Amino acid sequence: MSRFAAPIAEQIWDMKYRLKTAEGAPDDKTVEDTWRRVARALSEAEPAQEDAFYGALEDFKFLPAGRITAGAGTGRSVTLFNCFVMGTIPDSMGGIFDMLKEAALTMQQGGGIGYDFSTIRPRGADVKGVAADASGPLSFMDVWDAMCRTIMSAGSRRGAMMATMRCDHPDIEDFITAKSDAARLRMFNMSVLVTDDFMQAVKDDASWDLKFEGTIYHTVEARDLWNKIMKATYEYAEPGVIFIDRINQMNNLAYCETIAATNPCGEQPLPPYGACLLGSINLARLVADPFEDTARLDGDALTELVATAVRMMDNVVDASRFPLEAQRQEALAKRRIGLGVTGLADALLMLGLRYGSDEAAAQTEAWMKQIARASYLASVELAKEKGPFPLFDAEKYLASGSLTHMDQDVRDAIREHGIRNALLTSIAPTGTISLYAGNVSSGIEPVFAYAYTRKVLQKDGSRTEEEVVDYAVQMWRDKFGDKELPDYFVNAQTLDPLAHVKMQAAAQKWIDSSISKTINCPEDISFEAFKDVYMEAWDSGCKGCTTYRPNDVTGSVLSVSEDSEKAPEADSGADVVYISEPLDRPQSLEGHTYKVKWPDSEHAIYITVNDLVLNGHRRPFEVFINSKNMEHFAWTVALTRMISAVFRRGGDVSFVVEELKAVFDPRGGAWMNGKYIPSILAAIGGVIERHMVLTGFLEGEGMGLKTDPHAEVINLGNAPRGPACPSCGQYDMRMVEGCMTCASCGHSKCG
Repeated sequence: MSRFAAPIAEQIWDMKYRLKTAEGAPDDKTVEDTWRRVARALSEAEPAQEDAFYGALEDFKFLPAGRITAGAGTGRSVTLFNCFVMGTIPDSMGGIFDMLKEAALTMQQGGGIGYDFSTIRPRGADVKGVAADASGPLSFMDVWDAMCRTIMSAGSRRGAMMATMRCDHPDIEDFITAKSDAARLRMFNMSVLVTDDFMQAVKDDASWDLKFEGTIYHTVEARDLWNKIMKATYEYAEPGVIFIDRINQMNNLAYCETIAATNPCGEQPLPPYGACLLGSINLARLVADPFEDTARLDGDALTELVATAVRMMDNVVDASRFPLEAQRQEALAKRRIGLGVTGLADALLMLGLRYGSDEAAAQTEAWMKQIARASYLASVELAKEKGPFPLFDAEKYLASGSLTHMDQDVRDAIREHGIRNALLTSIAPTGTISLYAGNVSSGIEPVFAYAYTRKVLQKDGSRTEEEVVDYAVQMWRDKFGDKELPDYFVNAQTLDPLAHVKMQAAAQKWIDSSISKTINCPEDISFEAFKDVYMEAWDSGCKGCTTYRPNDVTGSVLSVSEDSEKAPEADSGADVVYISEPLDRPQSLEGHTYKVKWPDSEHAIYITVNDLVLNGHRRPFEVFINSKNMEHFAWTVALTRMISAVFRRGGDVSFVVEELKAVFDPRGGAWMNGKYIPSILAAIGGVIERHMVLTGFLEGEGMGLKTDPHAEVINLGNAPRGPACPSCGQYDMRMVEGCMTCASCGHSKCG
């Protein structure tokens, strides 16, 4: 029999984790081959552990993060680490672009990255030696965003980035509102670094200085600034909030590092050049006698599995490649790992506990403590064998961070023998690996939907439908047939937001890094109640807070009614439908021709844009791009045909401009008319934009793409559904663990 609990699990394995030849033929014939490949690769330095590693992977009990499963034992030059925080950005043009290059190299090998942009001087500040004003950190974030669009990371995933900025930076208000424009900074997740002093100022209704390098630029009311942060995330789901002082105070390594940024989903606060690898214990696989009075999680099996997982992950530190030498040195000096969980909500259901209840929170805290104890003791055992991490200092280590409330026997063991890994626990996004494990609930999130229907693209181009059922719900069905689900079965859409916070806080106490979690809020939640969610997260000890409320910018997620076992299904007539049929070409059109001379290019490019007049208004209809440079011939013809085809479809086609303007040439762009243009394609996009402005189609530069291009479809069935997935096109995008994730194919914005 297949090891896969659901068809979607096997499809995810085949698409993302199965080793194949360059021609597409499978090297891993079965999932057992995948487990064996990973186990053998991670036990290369200690072959006697191979069978133990295989046993942990078997039946999806331990789930290494996707990059480990996809990359270990393949011989490919990819990193097995999931996330990086890059070096501190210098406040100089040369230093900034050195950092941009490092970011590109890191994403090229498959790493998501985080940056603190607080170190760049604010917009309007003096730039010494050039008699100019600084453009500010937001302008450089635009450059990073353009670069990220062009870098395909390992496993055919787009790069993911996190941008942070301190709450006292003079440009913080621009940072807060940057993503109100859906066309801007789409490759970034964004979070504000909130300090203890700021939170106290909010509570005291005090004033707050915005400053850079000791100079006060503005003074605002702290509560007004807090309300701006809250209003932005209320309306378009960003920025998130990171309680940065709490993170540094609770860091085991506070004595030798300072943190100012996190990875893209926020569960890994990291120092400059910090890197972390991730893996998850599947709690749903460890419950004995599910749904019975004797139901329990097997504590002995959990402790044994954690110990094996810690050893495996420690070996990854040595087995992985790193995009940059500084990242390798940082990882080896501290040997940070991030062991977390998935299937928590399913495990609670199997024990008859309602997610969000006091009993569920207490059980979650108890499980997290057991995992923390087992992780630290396993790392002590590794230190006995292989030595502690190089920067270990017993007294300083035990006096900082999460060790202050660790059990005394664990502290004594660390003092006597040291510890192999400086930090051990983290709860990361597990959307894709949760599907791979049979659609168990993700991370510590509640069950999103008990069941839903997905459309599967077949090889002949047709689509078939299949039901995807939550792991615990399927187990209930197998055990009790059509018997009604008990009232303790709840889902993400029907939970009170404060119940989400309670569960996050319960888990955080024993997680030494942080937690990736989304607090789902109903669309009709009041602004005051919404703000209470963040204040409760602060008051209850969370290290950060990410919410999702359906909105016009990010769209709405698939909704689930409280009295229905299934999520609503999209109407069969709700496939992609263009707003109009292609427009017919008249005999003659009005147009303009523009000349672009790219620096260092022998020949100019000529761009002709012809317009159609409809109801007295001009709109772009076709484009011709010509050059005498034969090296440009193929791509200019292709671009001509593609853009013209889009224009002839009608509707709001202004997104073409923004897509072109965002293309980044890794060989470097050019300065044109006093403005940096990242590529020839971006220059063409700028010409088309100026034409659209000239003819009145656009109100001004930067006014394109106010909504996602996928909004150009009509939902004929008027059924509630999520935004369209950029990978498979299905309307199953959901905000899970701080990241938009497709339930149909596993595509994730965060990689």
